[in-house]
Parts: sequence; structure tokens; C-alpha cells
Amino acid sequence: MLADRPSRRRFLHSLGAMAVLGLAGCVESPTGDVATSASEQSAPTTNTTVENQVDEPATDDRSRYADVYRSVSDSVVQIRVITPFGTAGTGSGFVYDERHLVTNEHVVSNAEELYVRYPSTGWREASVVGTDSDSDLAVLSVDEHPPAAGSLSLVEDEPAVGTEVVAIGNPYGLSGSVSAGIVSGVDRTLSSPGEFSIPDTIQTDAAVNPGNSGGPLVNLEGEVVGVISAGQGDNIGLAISSALTRNVVPALIETGSYEHPYLGIRLLDVTPAVAEANDLSEASGVYVTETIEGDPSDGVLQGATEETVVNGQSIPVGGDVITHIEGEPTPTSQQLGSVLALETQVGQPATIRVLRDGATETLEVTIGSRSEAE
Repeated sequence: MLADRPSRRRFLHSLGAMAVLGLAGCVESPTGDVATSASEQSAPTTNTTVENQVDEPATDDRSRYADVYRSVSDSVVQIRVITPFGTAGTGSGFVYDERHLVTNEHVVSNAEELYVRYPSTGWREASVVGTDSDSDLAVLSVDEHPPAAGSLSLVEDEPAVGTEVVAIGNPYGLSGSVSAGIVSGVDRTLSSPGEFSIPDTIQTDAAVNPGNSGGPLVNLEGEVVGVISAGQGDNIGLAISSALTRNVVPALIETGSYEHPYLGIRLLDVTPAVAEANDLSEASGVYVTETIEGDPSDGVLQGATEETVVNGQSIPVGGDVITHIEGEPTPTSQQLGSVLALETQVGQPATIRVLRDGATETLEVTIGSRSEAE
């Protein structure tokens, strides 16, 4: 996919600095144990089966959110991780199918012992089936779920900006917490625990805190819009999209890993300065600064040939400007990452439309795997 290495494979989003969202993460306890709140100790248990879909949410906001919570909460687990150093941390996860749970890779990456707890049970042992740091997704297996814990479905289509959503999880170890908000944006890019950025993430203003990681962000029908991964102040939280989750999780269950599409280029967004230096009619598209030798785009796409100075900045010139992949427009590197991740396949050809030397050309690149970059 897009190179994002600290050395020669650095993924460049733009000429300016880009804020990095921190992972929502696990809540760590230096004592090696996780405190249980009084509310958790006294909470009654139930084995009542609850449908995972809300057919017709009530018109009252509080009732709608309560309905969603009742339909989903039995399928959301608290995750307890014991590391080789004896410290403990907690995160969240949710039921994917009859034996598997989905969570974040960064929640379980250092697990020596792993336990999960459903709202109606005590702690149970779990094991890691597969992890993928480039999407921050992981799959866990358990012997069985309690009767009330049904599988949560992933939404089929990208949610519209403004869609009401609910985050359910265990912030700071407080089990079964819920917060509400909207989808604030789509096609975001998130720094991952691995070497590449995560494309196609969902932005929300629902409160996301340490311990929410791995929990579901759901719409008012109880369908999973995304897997909560990161949070920062100013009402910004990010979730791995259901579309990317739908691609990655089955592969993790089947093989324990996932191959991400890869182009092997260095790039940046076309800014007004880049457009001026390259005599472009508009500041839109993704500029190829370099193709990496031996990688999929080498000899097909064209990187910058020299530099010039615009407003005191050194600007590359002579490189291709990617405007479309597989017919989908790519006005920014974020959209390019999303299309590459969701609309292309490793080992298959993809059509790429570029502006080169003032003319439009359509090229074909055989998509590689990120493993080629390692």
C-alpha cells in the first residue's frame, strides 16, 4: 500500500505537519491487577437473551440510546491482559461469530495471559487467533459465548456524516459504559502501531477514552459502524471502519494474518504551492514524489525529477498526480488510501489515472503486498 516507514518508506500526507491521534489503548495497572468498581461488584447478572437489532428506535433520545444499549451491551466484553512484566490492562471487544471476538491489536499485542468478561459472566480465558498491526485489528477465540451474547453485524455501507452513533465499552475499566455522538467524518487516516497508516477510519465526537479500544461504535440499529481505536481531546475519536474490518477479520480467522494492498510510492497532497510549481489547474490530487525501486509502481508511475522554490518552500516538480484509482476519485491521500485498501486486491491489476506533463494518462499497476516493503 502506501509507504509509511521512518526511513525510506515514509508516508507523507502533506507538506505541513499532521496531528497524530493517540491510541485509546488499554488502562494499565502497575500493581498487576485491575480494580473493580463498586458498581461492577454489585451489578446483577442476567441470562436473558436480547435481540441485537433495534427494529424501530423510539423518538425520545434517552429511549433510543437505552434501546441500543440493551440490544448491544450483552455482546460487548471487557478484556483483561496480563503482560510478561506482570502488569495488567483492560480494553474492550465484541462478539463477531459463535466463537470469536474482535478487538484492537494494540489491546492484546503484549498479552501473556488473556481473559474476557461478559456482562452476565465472570472472567473467562481467551486466546489470540490473529492480529494485524496495520489495521489495529485482532481476533480472539473463546470456548463459547453466554446465551445473551449474540453476534453483532457490520454495516454494509459507509455511514453518512451526521449519523447518530453510540460507543459501548469499558473506559478506565468502567464496564458497560456508553457514550453517544455522531459520525463527524469519514475517510480519515490514523497512525497505527505498525509501520503504515490505517485508511478509511471513521471520526466521531462520541466520548472515547483509554479502555474503549476494541469496543464497537454502533448506529441506532445496533449495527457496528467501526471498531474504536483512538481518541484525543476536543471531541475527536477514530474507529476502524466496518468496511476494512470486513476485509481483515475473516483473513485473521482463517490464516492469522492479512495482506494489505501496496503501491510502493512516496507521496503528498497537492497543495496550492505544489499546483503552482507544477502548473496544475487546481490544487487537487495526490502527488508522487518518488517510486520505490523494485516495488509495484517502479517503472509505471513517475516520481519528481527536480525541485523548485515557491513562497520559500522547496517543492518537487515533474512527478505524476494521481487523480483516480479504479475509477474512484482521489483528491487527497486519505481518499487514495481508502480506495486502495477497499477497492484493490493484492496481485491484481488496477487502473490509475494520472496527470503527467500536462496530459491525462491511464496506467495499469499490479497491486503488491505490504510484505514486499519489509
